Amino acid sequence: MRIALVGLGNAEAAFVDVLTERGHDVVREGACEIAVVAGSDAVASCVALRKAAIDAVILVCDEDQDEAALETLLAAGADDFFTSRGAAVLRKRLLVAERVARRRATRNGAEAARSDVLRELTESLSTTMDSIGDGVIACGLAGGIVRMNRVAAKLTGWSAAEAEGHPLDDIFNIIDDTTRAVVENPVGRALREGVVVTLPKGTVVVRRDGTEIRIADSCAPIRRLDATISGAVLVFRDVSAEYDARALQAKTNRQLEVAERMASIGTLAAGVAHEINNPLSYVLSNLELILEEVRVLGEGSSSGRLHEIEEMVVDAREGAERVRKIVRGLKTFSRSDDDRHAVMALAPVIELSINIAMNEIRHRARLVKDFGPTPLVEANDTRLGQVFVNLLVNAAQAIPDGDSAENVIHVVTSTDAAGRASVEVSDTGPGIPPDVLARIFDPFFTTKAIGVGTGLGLSICQNILFGMGGEIFVTSDVGRGTTFRVVLPPAKHQRVPPTAEQVKTPRGGRAVVLVVDDEPSVGMTLRRVLRDHDVTVVTSARQALDLVAAGRTFDVIFSDLMMPQMSGMDLYDALAKDFPVAAQRMVFVSGGAFTAAAAAFLERVPNERLEKPFDPKAIRAIVCELRGGTACARQPRGNAPHVAF
Repeated sequence: MRIALVGLGNAEAAFVDVLTERGHDVVREGACEIAVVAGSDAVASCVALRKAAIDAVILVCDEDQDEAALETLLAAGADDFFTSRGAAVLRKRLLVAERVARRRATRNGAEAARSDVLRELTESLSTTMDSIGDGVIACGLAGGIVRMNRVAAKLTGWSAAEAEGHPLDDIFNIIDDTTRAVVENPVGRALREGVVVTLPKGTVVVRRDGTEIRIADSCAPIRRLDATISGAVLVFRDVSAEYDARALQAKTNRQLEVAERMASIGTLAAGVAHEINNPLSYVLSNLELILEEVRVLGEGSSSGRLHEIEEMVVDAREGAERVRKIVRGLKTFSRSDDDRHAVMALAPVIELSINIAMNEIRHRARLVKDFGPTPLVEANDTRLGQVFVNLLVNAAQAIPDGDSAENVIHVVTSTDAAGRASVEVSDTGPGIPPDVLARIFDPFFTTKAIGVGTGLGLSICQNILFGMGGEIFVTSDVGRGTTFRVVLPPAKHQRVPPTAEQVKTPRGGRAVVLVVDDEPSVGMTLRRVLRDHDVTVVTSARQALDLVAAGRTFDVIFSDLMMPQMSGMDLYDALAKDFPVAAQRMVFVSGGAFTAAAAAFLERVPNERLEKPFDPKAIRAIVCELRGGTACARQPRGNAPHVAF
């Protein structure tokens, strides 16, 4: 062992001999296991040794001091005493001191080991807590904060050093997001009842700076080995992103439901339009025929009654014509041929869009049209109509209901400096604030209430126009109104349809015509329209096929496209196989190719086709052309134009 000698003076040599004899090392400074102290300054030496944090066994040579002096030495840090008389006494006291030193070293080593373990555990716990992705706060039995990790510090805005020792309520301030009421501290209940506690949904923590974070948490009591509670640990996490994602998903689901309903309505509209077309066809045709007859009867007559009947028929025809336009719009905007592009004029598409949107417009504003010349464009009329309907409805909904005389929706067409077709839709509504205007084309962004708008309309319009090579712009003046401007590039081929000539009298006799339609009234109407020709009417494609197979020949075969059992398409394919000349003479009179199969069929065959409701003049013109060949030019078809699907 190392032994230090303090204040021995001349007697030191004798002590050294004894110590060396026992194998000890005598040191003058530094650490030692035993210190031998003597002299008049023995008390001061003991105090100095203990202040230096030396844990050595201190032996004092007492020179037979009294009891009071010995107590003073003990208080100063002495462990044992011996007299200077003889080496034997020193050896005996050294035996005791050596044993005490060894025990003390063993005890200190164990304590040091325990201290190292505790230090390592503490460091490991701190590292573990700081590596956890959730916030963790450990509280003592009284509810005060003992430890807090970095995530908890970030979420609460308090550092761990600042929070330590504070009651949890001072640092972890939680409220209900909806009611704004204070939520009960979960640590209090965990300590009180000894159960795991979770926060209710909609809980937010108010951070130190006043900002709020939506959280979820759980709190569990900390138990000792004897099952008594020593504290509680709170674990919580930021669920704002999860909440926003769920809210967005819920909003998206609602929008998808609306989209599905709209798709169903579109399918229903196509079917309804087709069903309306049949009766509308013979209503319009019969009104046209009645008008012709009344005018013939009234030629040269001064009868006021006949003139009144003529006016009544004209009024009825105009009403039916309005229905025809609405039905035509329904068919156009419910078609599913999204990829079909054709060269077209913009004005008819805009007019159809106005007809569709007019119910929204008429109670809110006056519609003013200013149609200047525009180039033909290559586009999809269905998709383009969707754009204009959306812009018109948005313009109408921006204006409060009930003051239509003071508000205007202005539709202007023109050709811009780059030669592009331009369409402007302006309203006199309240305008759009700049912060909203910057996001107006963002998907799912809307200022309308749930169920009124999906936030997809303008985004879809922009995508539709981009797909056609076009663009859409918006300008707005808060308090004065908004203008949307659509531009489309001109079509490469700007073909202007030639002016139609008047129908000439066909050469030869009467045409032989076959009418195939499952609606008897349509057949009867066509018979009346073609009363100057020989007309056979059948109500099924099977009957028509039997007639041709029996040897009957026809100059023209008018056939409905969609019929039960055997459709007009099936009839064409059957005739094309065995009677190709008859197939070439087929003309399809359709209420709309609203199925994929019908649309594909009309793309495949070159035959003429007419849309229901048809114009009697158009029917006669086709018979004239097919019966008379080049000698009979086509008559203008009025408001029921030839439609190329």
